[in-house]
Amino acid sequence: MRIDLAGATLDIWPLYLYHTDVQTLNVAVTLKARCWLQTRDDRRLVLRSLNTNQHIEVTHRSELPDDASWRLLKRIIDFFEGEGLNIVIQSDSPIGAGIAGSSALNVATCAAFTKWRGLDLSAEKLLDIAMNIEAQVINVPTGAQDYRPAYYGGISAIEMGVGGITRVPLDVEAPAIADRLVVAYSGVSRQSGINNWQVMKRRIDGEPSLIDHFEQICSVARAMRSALVASNWREVGHQMNREWELRKCLAPGVTTPAIDNLIKQARSVGALGAKVCGAGGGGCIVSLAEPTEVIAVSSALSSSGATILPCDVDTNGLQITLGVAPPE
Repeated sequence: MRIDLAGATLDIWPLYLYHTDVQTLNVAVTLKARCWLQTRDDRRLVLRSLNTNQHIEVTHRSELPDDASWRLLKRIIDFFEGEGLNIVIQSDSPIGAGIAGSSALNVATCAAFTKWRGLDLSAEKLLDIAMNIEAQVINVPTGAQDYRPAYYGGISAIEMGVGGITRVPLDVEAPAIADRLVVAYSGVSRQSGINNWQVMKRRIDGEPSLIDHFEQICSVARAMRSALVASNWREVGHQMNREWELRKCLAPGVTTPAIDNLIKQARSVGALGAKVCGAGGGGCIVSLAEPTEVIAVSSALSSSGATILPCDVDTNGLQITLGVAPPE
């Protein structure tokens, strides 16, 4: 999964075509999504979610329900024409956490089916399939950034323009940023598709104030990228705060009193910067602090009702392992 640091929402086509030098900065973290595929002796499909403890068994994929619990998996199974499989899924992310948990699960599951089918797909082809399937599931356009941390890992700039989408790994020491990040779940799920779709429509309509805010968000992403590469953590925190102030102006509901309080508490005990992950309205908050202040920031967030999600920077990305049985 990933923490987005700056430039989010602009990764949704065609928004990035309306501005210049557009990029989204993100960090892959060691909160994982997993999918196990196990062949059967018959053609039945047996699906199990370890997070929800739900189970379903059908004789054919056409019998799979199209409800929210299984919609993503159903679409993937339909695309890859799955049959004769036990399928187990699991995610480390709370529901609606804003750290691209569904995108990570999507990439893991598509990769598993690609391996099962014996297909030779490029990384970008696999990511296109995952992105398009998710758009079908949530019924609004999806962004480009969430799938790349799941596939590649690391600390990256996702550059977007007329020529397409390019992932650029950033020369930042993983332990240096990992030692400074605190990821906390607010306890409230968010609906990124709704927030992003409302903003997207207003930008396409040419709302002047929104155009200006996106221009400033582009500027923040450029400045933060320079600060990250220079290991100027105080400036990274400053730009994170700028990004959050701009993001709050994009749409009603991006922040809430509870989120405002959590960010206030983090900053009051030494956080250099703090913002909501993803589109806002709930989900996770990421804070940046010097290593000596991380415990204080974590404690302040916990005392205010948030749940700390311990994680590191993930530098491995997608991993496929053969011969590993799913948990019982």
